[in-house]
Amino acid sequence: MSIGQTIRHKTQAFKGRVTERIGRTTRNRRLQRHGRADQISGNLKQFGDKAKNAFKH
Repeated sequence: MSIGQTIRHKTQAFKGRVTERIGRTTRNRRLQRHGRADQISGNLKQFGDKAKNAFKH
């Protein structure tokens, strides 16, 4: 896993948290769902990269 991928995945998860928080504040359910989906996607990508590295060594 390269540093660039790590940063991208963490950024996606962070962006998801921010979007979800904005959705809660404005009571916009679509933004909440989008934020949650981004957050989950970023976390799953991070998990996948960690699993790849675990089996690589």
